[in-house]
Amino acid sequence: MTDPFAPVLAALARPGRPSSDYDLNPGFSAPENIRLRPAAVLLAFQDGPGGLRLHLTKRSSQLRHHPGQIALPGGKVESGDPDLICTALREAQEEIGLAPENVEVLGMLAPHETVTGFQVTPVVARLRAPFAPRPDPGEVEEVFTVPFAHVADPLSYRVEKRRWRGSWRSYHVAPYGPYYIWGATARILRAFCDRATPCG
Repeated sequence: MTDPFAPVLAALARPGRPSSDYDLNPGFSAPENIRLRPAAVLLAFQDGPGGLRLHLTKRSSQLRHHPGQIALPGGKVESGDPDLICTALREAQEEIGLAPENVEVLGMLAPHETVTGFQVTPVVARLRAPFAPRPDPGEVEEVFTVPFAHVADPLSYRVEKRRWRGSWRSYHVAPYGPYYIWGATARILRAFCDRATPCG
């Protein structure tokens, strides 16, 4: 019987490279004196009747930073976190109620640098058992899933641009239904897509 997670494992077996919010904007770069703060996010895939799906969140509209945006569960490293995997698991438990014992970590992607000064390491995992999200109302407005096929299809992605701090900036988007997935989240998913089987 074929392992439904075989495409995820195949993607992790392929080489990757670090990504950045500056990838599409070669005329811009991070200030030389900036010290990147470590963070981690969780790409939690779950198998079901419709195949593999990835859990994403819609951030609360009441948050000060990135309100209402689509995100992967995760956040910055805290002093009590022994490593980046623990950061991703802790944040996923806090944000969506995902118990760490229900998570099997499969690997990590190369880190992503954000314009907000974070170095974000994506942790890729599969869920061991069915999961009913319990979003933290202070942080998460909604938890939803997207099919693996959407994440792994390069045709799901396009580049758009907008004015930011007086200049035009380009960024990746990967819309799915009513959800506008863009920015760092879309770039991280595109990095995974680049390593996934359908992307060659």
